[in-house]
Amino acid sequence: MKKYQLPAKAAVLFANLFLLSCGAENRQNELKPTARPIVGTWKLLQGTLIEKGDTTVTDYTQNTSFIKIINDTHFAFLQHDLKKGKDSAVFVAGGGNYSLSDSLYTEHLQYCSAREWEGNDFAFTISLKNDTLIQRGIEKIESAGVNRINIEKYVRMKN
Repeated sequence: MKKYQLPAKAAVLFANLFLLSCGAENRQNELKPTARPIVGTWKLLQGTLIEKGDTTVTDYTQNTSFIKIINDTHFAFLQHDLKKGKDSAVFVAGGGNYSLSDSLYTEHLQYCSAREWEGNDFAFTISLKNDTLIQRGIEKIESAGVNRINIEKYVRMKN
């Protein structure tokens, strides 16, 4: 019986392919960023603003819709009225990058339809339980006369 022997170049090629394929899974895992639990699309259910001793609670399930989209490095938010512009049209949008360290979530607002808010950082303490995200922090913009506590309750949106 005659033995078949691979040419030297082919043997080296197959050996290299084999070795490369062994490390491919590890390289893919190294390139994948660790998914942060806050990554997703969030629907704002309720917002509470506390300013100068007054508390205003807004139900965002009635006349207004507000979502926040968070990926591994950036966030964006969109708000609009549910009356399709009748009575008073509302549209607010913004976004930027953020940092997250344990429960400290800090947004750097780079873009905003309310331009005086751009370039500001807002630090929040977040808590995440199941599909509910609560963020609480101080919004302060001296030039706009804003200094208030903001508490927002979100629910994760399903696909």
